[in-house]
Amino acid sequence: MGHKILRILFLFLPLSIPFSPALAIAPLTVVINEIAWMGTTNSANDEWIELYNNTNAEINLAGWGLYEEGGKTLIGPLTGVIGAESYYLIERTDDTTVPNVEANQPPTSWGGYGLSNDGEHLQLLDQNSTIIDEVNCSESWFAGEGKPDYRSMERKDTQVSGSEPDNWGTNNGTIVNRHDAEGNPINGTPAGENSVAGSITQPESQPEQIEPEILPSEDQQKKESPIVYPSGILINEILPSAKGQDELEEWIELKNLKEKEVDISKWKIQDTIGAVTIYAFPEGTKMSAEGLLVLPRPTTKITLHNSGDTLKLIQPDGNITDTVTYGKAPLNQSYNRTESGWTWSTTLTPGKTNIITVPEVQETGLSQISKEKETQTKSSQSAEGKESKKLLTAGVGAKLPEESSNSLIIFLTATGIAISSAVIVLILKKRLIGEELETEDRGF
Repeated sequence: MGHKILRILFLFLPLSIPFSPALAIAPLTVVINEIAWMGTTNSANDEWIELYNNTNAEINLAGWGLYEEGGKTLIGPLTGVIGAESYYLIERTDDTTVPNVEANQPPTSWGGYGLSNDGEHLQLLDQNSTIIDEVNCSESWFAGEGKPDYRSMERKDTQVSGSEPDNWGTNNGTIVNRHDAEGNPINGTPAGENSVAGSITQPESQPEQIEPEILPSEDQQKKESPIVYPSGILINEILPSAKGQDELEEWIELKNLKEKEVDISKWKIQDTIGAVTIYAFPEGTKMSAEGLLVLPRPTTKITLHNSGDTLKLIQPDGNITDTVTYGKAPLNQSYNRTESGWTWSTTLTPGKTNIITVPEVQETGLSQISKEKETQTKSSQSAEGKESKKLLTAGVGAKLPEESSNSLIIFLTATGIAISSAVIVLILKKRLIGEELETEDRGF
C-alpha cells in the first residue's frame, strides 16, 4: 500500500524539479550555538563547540563539515545524527574536555590547530557545501572570556544570524553541572540551554508618545528581503597541466554573460579532489559587462589536478551556480566551454575569446594513414584487375605470362621426347622381327 501511495505522489511531482540524492537544508536549520574558544581552567586546549537543531525532526549530519577561515580550513567532518530540538557537542583532542558529557562524535585535534583567541570566521556547511550557519568573528570574538574564569560565548537567539554581534553574550556564571578533568566547574552550558538565551535587548516602548513612522533602514530591508545574486557568471576556461610549473602557471577563467557589470564579492570557487581549497572573492570584486576574469593559481591557491578534478562556483548564500568536471589533462592544453560542450584546445586564450584548435600532429597523422590505406587499396585493386585481364585474354591467343610459357615449352619438349622414343622403339622392334623371319627362311 505504501509503495502505491509513493508512486501516485511521484506522478504529481513537477517534471522541472531535478532529482537530488539529498534534500536541500535551509539556513539556520542547525546553528552554532556555543563556542568555548578559550578552553577551560584545566587547559586552553580543551575547546568545544555546541550545535543546536532548530527543527522538530532529527537531521543526518553525514557529509557535513565545520570550517574556519571563512570555509577554507576544515575543523572536522561531522558524523551521526542530531536529534530534534537537541544539542550536538564537538570536543577537541579527547572526550575529557567535558568529562561528564559524551561528545556526539569522536574528538580530533581539529584542523587549523584549534581556535585562535583573536577570533575566527566559522562556517557550518552541509553535504552540498551549502552554508547552513556562520559566525564571522574574524576581527575578534563577540563574547566570552579567557583567564581567569574561562567563560564561554553563548548564542542568544538561534533564529537570528550568527554573525550579528548583539546575538551573542558571555556565560553569566550559570553552570549545568559540568566540570573539567580537574573537577573545576565549566563556566558554560555544553549540551544545555544557554545562560543568555533569549536575552537580546529590545528597545523600550513609549506608548504615551506618538512617534513618526520610521522606514526600515537599508540593512533591515536587506535582512527582510532575500538577496538575489546575479546569474550568468560561468567557469569559461581552465589550464590544469601547464607547460612550465603548475603551481605558477595554472589558471581559471570566469565569464560574465550579462550586458552589465556584476559584483561577485564573497563568491567562492573550490575544487573537490585531494586537499579541498576554497577561494573567496574579496570585497569589491567586479566583472565588466560580458567580461572575462582570469584567476592565477598563486592567487586562488587552488590545485587543478592533472589526473582530473571538479570545480564549483558558489554564491555567498551557498548556492552552487556552475560546475565543471574534467578527466586527465593533456599537456599545455586548456579546457574550454563551447556551445556544444567542453573541449580541449592547444590555443590558450586567458582573458580572450576561446579558440578551439585540435593538435595538428593528430590531424596530419590520421590523414597520412588514410592516404596510405587508400593508396594500398587502389594498388591492390589495380594489380588484381591486371591479373584478371591476363587470365581472360590468354584463352584467345594473347601472350601468356612468362611462367605459363615456360611450363608449356617443358610440356611440349617432354611430349616430343616421349613420341620420339616410341618411334625409335617401334623401328628397332620391326628390325628385330625382320631378322628373325630371314633366319627361318635360310633354314637355320
